[in-house]
Amino acid sequence: MVMQRASDSAVLDAVAVEALRKRLAGDLVLPQDGSYDGVRKVWNAAYDRYPAVIVRARDAADVAQAVRFARRQGAPLAVRSGGHSMAGHGAVDGGVVVNVSGMKGISIDPERRVAWAQPGLTAGEYGEAAQAYGLATPFGDAGTVGISGLTLGGGIGYLARKYGLAVDNLLSAQVVTADGELLTASESEHPDLFWALRGGGGNFGIVTAFEYRLQPVGTIVGGAVIHEATADVLERYYKVAQAAPEGLTTIAFLMAAPPLPFLPANKVGSLVLMTTFCYTGDVADGMAAVEPLRHIGTLVGEAVMPMPYTGLYQLTAEGGISRPHAVRTGFTNGLDRDLAETLIKHARAMVSPYDAVQLRPLGGAVSRVPAGATAFAHRHQSMMLSAWGAWIDPSEAAQNVAWLQRAWAEIGPKMDGAYVNFLENEGPERIKDAYPELTRQRLAAIKGRYDPTNFFRINQNIRPAPAA
Repeated sequence: MVMQRASDSAVLDAVAVEALRKRLAGDLVLPQDGSYDGVRKVWNAAYDRYPAVIVRARDAADVAQAVRFARRQGAPLAVRSGGHSMAGHGAVDGGVVVNVSGMKGISIDPERRVAWAQPGLTAGEYGEAAQAYGLATPFGDAGTVGISGLTLGGGIGYLARKYGLAVDNLLSAQVVTADGELLTASESEHPDLFWALRGGGGNFGIVTAFEYRLQPVGTIVGGAVIHEATADVLERYYKVAQAAPEGLTTIAFLMAAPPLPFLPANKVGSLVLMTTFCYTGDVADGMAAVEPLRHIGTLVGEAVMPMPYTGLYQLTAEGGISRPHAVRTGFTNGLDRDLAETLIKHARAMVSPYDAVQLRPLGGAVSRVPAGATAFAHRHQSMMLSAWGAWIDPSEAAQNVAWLQRAWAEIGPKMDGAYVNFLENEGPERIKDAYPELTRQRLAAIKGRYDPTNFFRINQNIRPAPAA
């Protein structure tokens, strides 16, 4: 698990590397450069990879140059925006990394409620720009995540039940394809590619600009309620979250209680269910919608208040810190007593204060999109569930991974499907879990048209179908 390396690499021609440098508007970083170590690292510190070349792209032309260079050199190519890939796919040993994190342009049209945004933006940066107009696009639950990878895998966050996923609010994308060409994908241009980008991950090209729909999200009711964790509490939480008005989206964490200003000191470290939430709509209605969450068990702390939408990212800031992580994920259509007791049993056996089980009830706007409308096909599922192991000291890796494996050995068989953005390097069977058969077949056919040689393979890979 720790310090993993990619299997394929290439010896790059030094003259060609210098020629590439001269063609770039951005920067080219090599292993001997002082900035190399800082630039090559990714968020999941369990992965420590050493690219031969890092292109810090300034624009789409730089991205295209990097793609053509890697193809000519026969080098593996990885793409990095926010760097939050659970599998460390933002870097590759001995290959080329296209780092688009410096491409942070954004334009907001508040009258049309449309945003144009480059892929280097984080959800927090985009959110702050849109918040100035009382608008937002549904992204995830952490402000440090790059919008590109988050969007391409689906995007499940605090606005999901009200406004759907990030992919449900994507209007178009500019994409550099495997042959180095720049295309626009939308419902009217390259609609097959547009379908694939909405959930198919990084298999089809490098997105250099997104056009999103903006939703009215002014002051929200947000915060957290924290309860002593029991199987009863988990069951009640699920029922309350499913019965809540669609304006209320919750994300709950079964975890050791962190030190928070609104939590008694004697509860820190105890096993709790911390339910974070976002209500979009009238503030009084939001306070009423949150009230049932307060009564699902023994309440040990709470912070419920009107706030800006981006204020939620402060609640999840700890999860955005770079440290080694391991994760497993799946979907379920219910939370019965057996599953609740299984979750509690393994939560009590957590070995790190950073270990957690995360529950994301869905439904609402997510479920009203037809399963075949996008490459994210898990529309019928009522909840996503993920187990996380995280640590700081490398000596703690084995016991944390062992805890996760034991827990998932019992939890996994109760799941149906997987969220591609939360997959590690778990093999082709888990990619099949992320994409139902018909979805996978369609993705493979589109991959065959736009990337027939599987050039974009440092990802949760969909192999191209042979040409008919």
